[in-house]
Formats: sequence, structure tokens, C-alpha cells
Amino acid sequence: MTEEERRAARPVRFADPARNAAYWARIDAIVDAAPPLTDEQRAVIRTAFSTVTIPRTKEAA
Repeated sequence: MTEEERRAARPVRFADPARNAAYWARIDAIVDAAPPLTDEQRAVIRTAFSTVTIPRTKEAA
């Protein structure tokens, strides 16, 4: 996905196009200023959003 396609796919937060563009410009600035994630942080995020389920064993009665 190109940068232009990514921006076009963003949800519209405000009906006013200028306000919406300003909102996304602030989001871009925040993201650009953030430090990169460590591998451990990426793993935690992947785990939180994982759809894999681990079957549970039945407990002994």
C-alpha cells in the first residue's frame, strides 16, 4: 500500500476537510516523533491481537 493509498483509507473524523486534515497531521507528527518499538514490545502487541486459541486441558475431578 502506498502512502497515498494509506492516507485515503483513513477514517473521516470530522466532516470539515480542513479539520480532518489537521487531525491526521497531528497524528502523523506524534507517530513520527515516537521512538521505534523494541522486539519485545512488538511481541506483546502481536500476542494481544493474536486470534490463535490454545486448547485447555480438562482438570481432573
